[in-house]
Amino acid sequence: MHRTQAHRMPPTLRRVRLTIAAIVVGALAGTLGLASALSATAATVDPGAWYVLVNRKSDKVLDVQGHATTDGSPLVQATRTDSTSQQFRLVAAGDGSYELLHRASGKVVDLWEWSTADGATFRLYRDLDGANQRFRLVDQSGYVRLVNQHSGKVVQVAGASTADGAAVVQGTDTKSYHQQWALVKVGSGTAPTSSAPPTTTPTTPPATGSWPSATGQQKVSSTIAVSGTFDGRLVRYYGISSGGQDESQPPMFQLSDGAVLKNVILGSGAGDGVHCTGTCTLQNVWWEDVEEDAATLKGSSPSQVMTVDGGGARSASDKVFQHNGPGTFVIKNFQATDIGKLYRSCGNCSKQYARTVVVQGVTVTVPAKSLVGINPNLGDRATLSGITVVGDTSRKVAICEEYRGVTSGEPTKVASGPSAACGYDPAAVVYR
Repeated sequence: MHRTQAHRMPPTLRRVRLTIAAIVVGALAGTLGLASALSATAATVDPGAWYVLVNRKSDKVLDVQGHATTDGSPLVQATRTDSTSQQFRLVAAGDGSYELLHRASGKVVDLWEWSTADGATFRLYRDLDGANQRFRLVDQSGYVRLVNQHSGKVVQVAGASTADGAAVVQGTDTKSYHQQWALVKVGSGTAPTSSAPPTTTPTTPPATGSWPSATGQQKVSSTIAVSGTFDGRLVRYYGISSGGQDESQPPMFQLSDGAVLKNVILGSGAGDGVHCTGTCTLQNVWWEDVEEDAATLKGSSPSQVMTVDGGGARSASDKVFQHNGPGTFVIKNFQATDIGKLYRSCGNCSKQYARTVVVQGVTVTVPAKSLVGINPNLGDRATLSGITVVGDTSRKVAICEEYRGVTSGEPTKVASGPSAACGYDPAAVVYR
């Protein structure tokens, strides 16, 4: 039976919580449009506010199918109307998690049948204080991922759909856009919509620690080939892929030898980011949510140079920059937040080369695992200077790691720290 595992709270505590909920419902009735427009994070949840949950990929909101209020009613996504069927209050459970109280029904969001399988549905049910009715909020770039306490999986839109009526289910956490939700107080605007690009090009990049605002949006259905100079005027390009870390995703941009890509924001569904097939330059390019990789140097000439100057990347569960071809990769005046690795020379490409990486004036904010990974046995060399690491009080982020590169199988990590191959001064690394 569905409820046999639920742990009921003490009757007195339960009555107190329900009484508080009733008071808040009465006090806030009819106040749509008066609530703050601020979006909440895990640290800023307002216990007295009603929220709509806006999906980052679809811009649609969490709703109940058919606006039903009965036990077992499934959750879906829908166009935002701010009806009470789309409003939820986050009720603290006392252990750092929250229940999602549905305004129209007074019921809570429930992981149905205590399932731990991907694709299991979320529905309304009376509050039994079960672990399957509790969610932990994990912040990501102004949005949150909702992790169910029972299953450890996250709330997502089935199939990464953007259609009204798409089911809301659970899935393994891949940090994909369809798993991210903005907690927006009732009465405020939805996620940004498309707008025309400006007639002038921004020339001054934002200061370290800040990120540019998109001047417009453009959905991409196939890879954009660039020869010469492409100035994006800080338009957000999105939608070539469905998100996640799947291998062999198409790149958003493919740069031919000598190409320049500048003033571009890569948003949701950026696929494999940017591919360079020879010498290329990226100026003031920003990745809002890295998927497979942010950018990859391919090509076949030892004289080719890929230069990344300015810009930033965040939410890269693995690598930001991948170096598959030969030549030199230069990363300077760059910032990265919430990443696995900043740069990796391919450890197991079927054709290997000696590669060089130069890192200058880069700021990395934790969480992060390492800055640079190279294969000295293949002739790789790294030079790093002007490195700043933010938030790493224990100094666990590796600055430069050495691997034994191979042409098949998996590379083996052999060393970490300064060496003849990893050229940097540990005393010059700034921690703040």
